Amino acid sequence: MPQASTATRTRWTNWAGNQSAAPARVVTPGTAEELAKEILRAADQGRTVKAVGSGHSFTAIASAGDGVLVRPHALTAVREIDRENGTITVEAGLPLHRLNRLLDAAGLSLTNMGDIEVQTVAGATSTGTHGTGRDSGSLAAQIRGLEIVLADGSIRRCSPTEDPRLFEAARLGLGALGVITALTLGVEPAFLLTAHEQPMRFDEVLERLDDLTAVNEHFEFYWFPHTDRCSTKRNNRSQGPAAPLPRFKEWLEDDFLSNTVWEGACRVGRRFPGSVPAIASLASRAWSDRSYTDTAYKVFTSPRKVRFIEMEYAVPRAAAGEVLRELRAMVERSGWRISFPVEVRFAPADEVWLSTAHGRDTVYIAVHLYRGTAEQGYFTAVERLMTEHRGRPHWGKLHTRDAEYLAGVYPRFAEFTALRDELDPDRRFGNDHLRRVLGA
Repeated sequence: MPQASTATRTRWTNWAGNQSAAPARVVTPGTAEELAKEILRAADQGRTVKAVGSGHSFTAIASAGDGVLVRPHALTAVREIDRENGTITVEAGLPLHRLNRLLDAAGLSLTNMGDIEVQTVAGATSTGTHGTGRDSGSLAAQIRGLEIVLADGSIRRCSPTEDPRLFEAARLGLGALGVITALTLGVEPAFLLTAHEQPMRFDEVLERLDDLTAVNEHFEFYWFPHTDRCSTKRNNRSQGPAAPLPRFKEWLEDDFLSNTVWEGACRVGRRFPGSVPAIASLASRAWSDRSYTDTAYKVFTSPRKVRFIEMEYAVPRAAAGEVLRELRAMVERSGWRISFPVEVRFAPADEVWLSTAHGRDTVYIAVHLYRGTAEQGYFTAVERLMTEHRGRPHWGKLHTRDAEYLAGVYPRFAEFTALRDELDPDRRFGNDHLRRVLGA
């Protein structure tokens, strides 16, 4: 039985702790129909409505302000597994970590995913969450259909053949068109991945980048500022047998060292910035050469317990070497002390209207700061560099771009905002952040 809608007043804070709001009401609808009633009730009261999942976006994209905050935690059912057509239909609030285990139990898998799995399905897809892949794109690109409740309380279903215009906009819709209640995702038979992690020099990575991204299904790397060292990761499908990391080794390297020890190192670096280059040198040497084979989602994802803020830009793949060399030069000539590595991933072009990879092969470059660390111009300078290359900011990560800029880098931007005008003329699903990035 679906859980009944409840209403309470509370304060909301995101995962990173850099965004918060005090909504007038928090609701947890158990069905699309209950949600529709809450949206109409909010309209009668002149309040906005925003849905928020795990709060893993670093921007205020999900902030309800003093409106109504929708928690999707009662919308977590698996509605259908269609093996013949290779799809699964799940409700919007299902966390990715539960989806991965449900799929695994059914002998199925997503084709690609990001490196964390704490987000809700709708939250991840609506903000453009992605992993790295030569042939496979973001989670939104894997959507085959969805159900959404609009500002007038209507419940609409859409797909490439049913209301395709709404489908193309809503599968990465920023929460601006309505509240998604269910999604149909493409899936495939479960598969194994072999991961090969290897330290490599910065210049060597860039010299070999074309080959590394061409021969590997999933390639990514981390560069440690203040050093010339990178940690590379190559994930490729395997016929098996599975050869996972021993349990103790996995805990030691992927949890204790990568989270507990790293948290302590970041705290030291925040308190004593002069120690950061030495910490970076030690950290870069701690990443060893290792290989293992395991279920796909266990290789794609890893625990992320150290809290940070993040900016990520998508720039044309052809500009990867130039941008990364200039980023390194910027760090070297600055007085910044950057404790977090720079993360670099790749994606093929897709046709999702507001996808950061829309119409072009893409390299993603992400920069981070440990929570509470002074920004000192790092993000500002990185953003300037990225926009010089027509970069597109990740929708859920920090940036200062506005609708005028974004309209110039997204060919379908005007079509998206026109549809928004039709579906939500009163901006029931608006907030200050969406006014900036989509316009008034």
